Amino acid sequence: MEEHNWHKEAERKWDNFAKQWSQNSSEMWESGSRKKVIPFISSNLQPGDQVCDLGCGDGYGSLLLAKMGFNVTGLDISSEMVETAAKRAAGQTNTTFVQGDLAELPFEENQFDAILAINSLEWTESPREVLSSIQKILKSGGVACFGILGPTAAPRQNYCFRRLYGEKVIMNTMMPWEFEQMALENGWTLLQETAVEKRGVDFDKLGHFSKELKQAVSFMWLFLLKNDKGE
Repeated sequence: MEEHNWHKEAERKWDNFAKQWSQNSSEMWESGSRKKVIPFISSNLQPGDQVCDLGCGDGYGSLLLAKMGFNVTGLDISSEMVETAAKRAAGQTNTTFVQGDLAELPFEENQFDAILAINSLEWTESPREVLSSIQKILKSGGVACFGILGPTAAPRQNYCFRRLYGEKVIMNTMMPWEFEQMALENGWTLLQETAVEKRGVDFDKLGHFSKELKQAVSFMWLFLLKNDKGE
């Protein structure tokens, strides 16, 4: 590999993965690992809210929100993903899709009422800086839903493990508790949270488990945060 450029490598990776991702997106959002996301965030939105879906992929989740009456702008680093999303959204007047990098968000300050960022912050080189940029484009008091992979989620092994051998990677994985602490130290308030359990895990039987132990058997942990800038 030539000189490592995080963002170019990320764009290449997701362009190459776009077709496979689109083949599975319906299952993920409707009955799989992302089925809880839309109900979780939409219950905290108002009709007509401006929502930005950061790392929107092929736009499936963005369109679910748009069909509920929200105005959605989806951003993804992959031109292949954005092209697929735009085709999927044909005829939907309250959606816009743009290619862009979370490290250089092409939006105005205070542009959005809400942010959706599912498993996207972990693919950035400087998560804290990106979190700060997200805060700028989100209105004060606005909400953001972040999805952070659990400790044993397969993408950690597939895309991050090789860093231990000194190899360059493009996944900046973090524990859910690490993300929460970083957010709380940088102007966010935790409003709600919920688990997306791994296959084979029955959360109904884990009622006595601590939050940390529940995170350990989760595929993903969903956080709903309030932007406290200016307060």
